[in-house]
Amino acid sequence: MKFLLTITSIFLFLFSCQKVEIPKPVDKKAIVDSAVIVFQKKLYKTQIDSVFNQYHFNGSVAVFKDNIEIYRRNNGYSDFENKTEINNSTVFSIASISKQFTAVLILLQVEQGKLNLNDRASKYFKEFQKKEYENITIQQFLNHSSGLNNFGEKLMFESGSGFNYSNDGFNALGKIVEAISGKSFDENMLELFKKAGMKNSLTGTSFQGENFAKTYVGNSKSQKAVENMPKRLGNKEIGIPAGGVLSTINDLHIWNNALYNGKIIKPETLKKFMAKSTERQHPVLGTMGYGLGIMMNNNKPVSYFHSGYVKGAPSLNIYYPKTKTSVIILSNIADEEKGKSASFRPHLTIKKISDFLENID
Repeated sequence: MKFLLTITSIFLFLFSCQKVEIPKPVDKKAIVDSAVIVFQKKLYKTQIDSVFNQYHFNGSVAVFKDNIEIYRRNNGYSDFENKTEINNSTVFSIASISKQFTAVLILLQVEQGKLNLNDRASKYFKEFQKKEYENITIQQFLNHSSGLNNFGEKLMFESGSGFNYSNDGFNALGKIVEAISGKSFDENMLELFKKAGMKNSLTGTSFQGENFAKTYVGNSKSQKAVENMPKRLGNKEIGIPAGGVLSTINDLHIWNNALYNGKIIKPETLKKFMAKSTERQHPVLGTMGYGLGIMMNNNKPVSYFHSGYVKGAPSLNIYYPKTKTSVIILSNIADEEKGKSASFRPHLTIKKISDFLENID
């Protein structure tokens, strides 16, 4: 009996020392999500590759779902003369996509209690103290309802009663940022890039780096470089606050995630930024809502975006909040003889593809 008890004790001791592998529960959601990502990658590749091929697109396109890269392709040259190929580090002129950065600089001043969206611009900007301009508010500059076209001209309509896309309105906002902060607009913008974690973004007047995509008019077979880029973005007809930011695919992805996840401005401020307050008839993209420096779809899927165009540089940045998806399209050549609509056909086609895929997500 004693022998059996000893054997039993030894057996129990040995058994207790064995590591018993307990199978981990299967994460069915992770498996499904992974399969969806694989499927989306194939869809985007098939669809967007066809756009590159159809339009001989010279530029960069990327799609990110939160922090997962769904699609990326670089094609063509950042410098046609030297046959420098576009890559992940290429810095593009993003033109009017810049307006959302200027809008956020204003909203940061609002958060600090230094101004109010309903303040009259004339309070901060003496050039607007003339009778015709004196009632324009900061919000009306932000959503293009000020009636201003070019500074010094008669208003196109009574402030707050319509929509007219105005670069000069956003350049006025840049002057207000300078007046309130006591720093140059470039300084303010560079601080914003740093806050967002954007390491390869600059303004046209502060750029001294490398990898800039020269801008061209023409096509892949015959093109002419636009002179004095990117410094010309600071000229009166464009203006850094309205269209002078330079950035990369990766930095715009970082910006989208930081902005729409409440890491730049507070959630309640972000709601004001995204809220439709006017409506725009875009010459290429059609009818859409306009917030404070950002556009949005009037119908599903919910998305926030902005196009940009300076000579030779059509661009589009889209964010779908439901799936945290960024679709970014940057280019450095435009065939102006065919018109802006032709230059934006690849961008418009890719937006239609991404809208469709978001609707079936």
